[in-house]
Amino acid sequence: MTRVKSVAICLGLFGVLATDCGATDNATSLTAKQVAERVYHRDVGEDMEMVGTMELISKSGHVRTRQMTTRRKDTPDERKVMIRFLSPADIKGTAFLVIEDVQDHSTRQHLYLPALKRTRRIVAAQQGRSFVNSDFTYEDMQRHPLDEWTYRLDAEQMIAGRNCYQLISTPKPDTETQYRKIASWIDRETFLPLKTIFWNKKSQPFKTYTVQTFKIVDGIATEMDVLMEDHDDEHKTRLKTQTVRYNCGLPDHQFTTRAMER
Repeated sequence: MTRVKSVAICLGLFGVLATDCGATDNATSLTAKQVAERVYHRDVGEDMEMVGTMELISKSGHVRTRQMTTRRKDTPDERKVMIRFLSPADIKGTAFLVIEDVQDHSTRQHLYLPALKRTRRIVAAQQGRSFVNSDFTYEDMQRHPLDEWTYRLDAEQMIAGRNCYQLISTPKPDTETQYRKIASWIDRETFLPLKTIFWNKKSQPFKTYTVQTFKIVDGIATEMDVLMEDHDDEHKTRLKTQTVRYNCGLPDHQFTTRAMER
């Protein structure tokens, strides 16, 4: 989640959080940094294509549902993620592209808004803003380098019947982030983050991310239903995976700013 945070979140949602379930050997004596590394570097296949929904749930319980697709492709130099909304009409055609340089750990984010018919780049000052009115921010939608955070392990706990590492991630002084601290519960068997609590700059826990259900798809632990809750606003965002497939040979041209506008 972090860069376990990133782990957990960002990409958790959009199916990027999957983990190779075979990576459990010698997991009993890992350090906190090693747990973070196992989450960050887990095998998620060369690419992934997912169809699902995003539900925005108000304080009163009103639900707005959006249909969306998420595609990811990893190369030796880059990780690229494209999210596209298919419905309803007020968001149809909106696209979001993340390109991470895995060598220097820099990330570029672009958002295409069909109403304006233009693509704009998300700048650093916008990282704390809501991603398309959900309870995720733009910062949640990308990974940060592991070396920008420090880690420690607290006592292991059971989450949803799974034995989990409890990993506490704290940003280093120069790290740009909206969070003061992140606590993540990492499944010991799959290294999938099952729960994450975020602390704001006032050292108050204000958001909780949980994996409601996951299953193994092509040997990869895949979130099928996740929930992000903003405790201040009493608002929730639920992401459900309907179909997902890995290693399907997605072409590079699907991950460009030009492709966003098609």
